[in-house]
Amino acid sequence: MKRALTKTDKIAIPVIIALSVLIPIVVLILMNLPERYNLLGTESGTFPLFHAVLNGSTAVLLLMGYFFMKIKEYKLHRNVMITAFLLSSIFLVSYVISKISNEPVHYGGEGMLKYVYFFILITHIALSAIIIPLVLFTMYRGLTAEYEKHKKIARWTFPIWLYVAITGVLVYVFMFPYY
Repeated sequence: MKRALTKTDKIAIPVIIALSVLIPIVVLILMNLPERYNLLGTESGTFPLFHAVLNGSTAVLLLMGYFFMKIKEYKLHRNVMITAFLLSSIFLVSYVISKISNEPVHYGGEGMLKYVYFFILITHIALSAIIIPLVLFTMYRGLTAEYEKHKKIARWTFPIWLYVAITGVLVYVFMFPYY
């Protein structure tokens, strides 16, 4: 038997869907701006290091959250996962600002490394778009105490989110010589 949508679901689900569509579109538009506006007056290399730190920290928090869930420390799990979500949100805002502020930097590697880099980059970008609704729905189901639904979606969210966080750091490592 299907459960009827709650009053909260009727608001949250359309908001999650709207954000999941709008965020990737806005990022895509900003990446293709004909002109840049350096909003914070920063050097182009400033943002990538900050983004790598945020992604690396998010990966560590995700692993901690998984560990806390496995040992049934659910309050610690919740707090660590909320912190991972906040770091990812800060990353997203910073990433948007960086795309407005700085010209794109192109990868200059050659040979096999070029193919490895582009595989990592393409999967990172594709999964970055997919992770938005997964994280939002997982957070929503956890915070509304719908733990069975939370567990079902978290099984998909965790490995994809972890992959995106780790590959975000790897993209920085590959691009470091070109910033």
